[in-house]
Parts: sequence; C-alpha cells; structure tokens
Amino acid sequence: MEFANKEYLLLLLLVIPYVVWYMMYRKRTEPTMRMSDTYHLHFMPRSWRVMLMPVLPILRILAFVLLVVAMARPQTSNSWKNKTVEGIDIMLAIDVSTSMLAEDLKPNRIEAAKQVAAEFIAGRANDNIGLTIFAGESFTQCPMTTDHASLLNMLRSVRTDIAARGLIEDGTAIGMGLANAVSRLKGSKAKSKVVILLTDGSNNMGDISPMTAAEIAKSMGIRVYTIGVGTNKVAPYPMPVAGGVQYVNIPVEIDTKTLGQIAATTNGEFYRATNTSELHNIYQEIDKLEKTKFNVTKFSKRYEAYQTFALGALLALLLELLLRVTVFRKLP
Repeated sequence: MEFANKEYLLLLLLVIPYVVWYMMYRKRTEPTMRMSDTYHLHFMPRSWRVMLMPVLPILRILAFVLLVVAMARPQTSNSWKNKTVEGIDIMLAIDVSTSMLAEDLKPNRIEAAKQVAAEFIAGRANDNIGLTIFAGESFTQCPMTTDHASLLNMLRSVRTDIAARGLIEDGTAIGMGLANAVSRLKGSKAKSKVVILLTDGSNNMGDISPMTAAEIAKSMGIRVYTIGVGTNKVAPYPMPVAGGVQYVNIPVEIDTKTLGQIAATTNGEFYRATNTSELHNIYQEIDKLEKTKFNVTKFSKRYEAYQTFALGALLALLLELLLRVTVFRKLP
C-alpha cells in the first residue's frame, strides 16, 4: 500500500508527547478528597471502572492515528508496472484436419493435443505463447501473448469441424502451418524462439512446402519441434452414419521423414506420440527449453483506500465520547 500524502504521517509523532503528558499529569486533573489518613484505602479493591479508565485515552489515540492515516490517502500500487521476467517466445502449430478425430489417443487426437498443450501453457506463466491452427489452410488463432487465460480460452474453442463445415479446406498443409507460425515470430527480440508443430499426417495441401518453411525458420533463428501423433498402421475413426456413428479403421500416414528433416534443419527435435502419455512426456521434455529475459507490463486498478481508516477513526471517537459521558462519567 502506498500513500499519496506521506507528509501527513509525521503527525503521528504527536502521539508521543500526548502519552507522556497523560502518564505524568493525569492524576492532577482527577478530583480528590482530603482525609486524615488514607493508609487503609490502599488495600481496598479497585472497581472495574477504575481499571478500564485507560481505555479512553487509548481510543482517543486510535482515532487520531486512523485519522492521520486517512489524511495520508492510502492507495494501491501504480496503475502500470514494468518488471523483467524469464521466458521464451513460443508458437504452437496444431493440426485440426478431420483425421484428428481418430480415437487412438483418448478421447481423440485433437482433445488429447489440446489438453496436453493447455497443461504446457499453464506451466510456463512467463512465456509469450501464441497459437496457429491448420488443415488444408492455416490461420492464427491467437497471436503471442502473456495473457494465458485468453490463450487457453481460444485453445479450448479449437475444433476439427471447421474443415468439415467448409470454413477452411480439409487436408494437411504442414508447410503453411509452419510458415504462419514462423511469421508470428518474425519481430520477436527474444534470444530463444520456438515453434511446436503437431500433426497426424503428411503434407498434401498448401502453396509452401514444409522444407521451404523450415529454411525460413532456420534463417530467422527459430527452432522447430515436430510431433507426429497417432498409433502405427491403423486407427479407429468415428464415421457418422444415419442414426449414429460407425467406427472404421483408417491408415495412419505420418510423414516422419519430413518432420524429422524439419526438426534437424532448425536444430530442433522430432517426436512420435502413439498415446496420450507419450504426448505428455514430449511436452515435459520441451518444457526444459532455454529461457531469456524480456519486459512485461501489467495493469492493476488504482483506488483510494482511506474510507476504512476514516470510518474507523469516527467510530473510535464516538465510542470514546459515549463512554466518557456514560460509564466513565465524572462528577465534579
């Protein structure tokens, strides 16, 4: 908590002379009665009113302190706050072709990919992370950001039916997906720039070949980690039929050679994930990447917080006055 008018806090020093005055001179202001001998009065028990008399000056001091704090205008921290954190710039490129509905990974390839990617994002709070999706075409779902809550919301909304509904062409344009992700890292000043590309097929669409995109990434100092998801040979695929779903076995055709060449060209790594557990382990390994420093600007709302202290001062003063004229009332 900060104070807009810190100079008012110096008034708290006045509490010291008041306490000294109260301790030294309070007895002189109390009414007295002359008696020939007060020796026996020393052994008389003190009433609870006498024992609680110091409550009055304590309440007065408390009211004064709270009033001074309120005058100093306590506030939250400044609206904009810059800090340096550790992180890298990462673009996730995820295949959303209809073949990602195959259920060799549980519950299916796309949901397993989204779940593991979400865990990866949650574990890297200081990183700039963005999301590109591709099928027969590619586009950016979310540019690089440290607002991971928004990124995760966009990741959850990713579905494979955008190709099935004709919003984009179906197919697997690995080169286009990689090129799109690389373009988002073009202006990055981070020392470490990474693309994590996940697919379950081989390049069969797009105007840019995977190796051309890999050479572009290499020229920009971007490492590409490629992941091929899917079991070997065949995988169960839900085929919609009248009144329900019929499962058929579709061949698994992952171009491991090209994915390996992309990783090798960019000084990255190629991984194969035949189940959800392996996919999770792959992301854990990638999580050990090098970190670099960059500045993050965060916004926090600023508001006045004096109201509580002013109210406390008023209540303490009213309580002191009430006790003085009732319970601790003195007769002249």
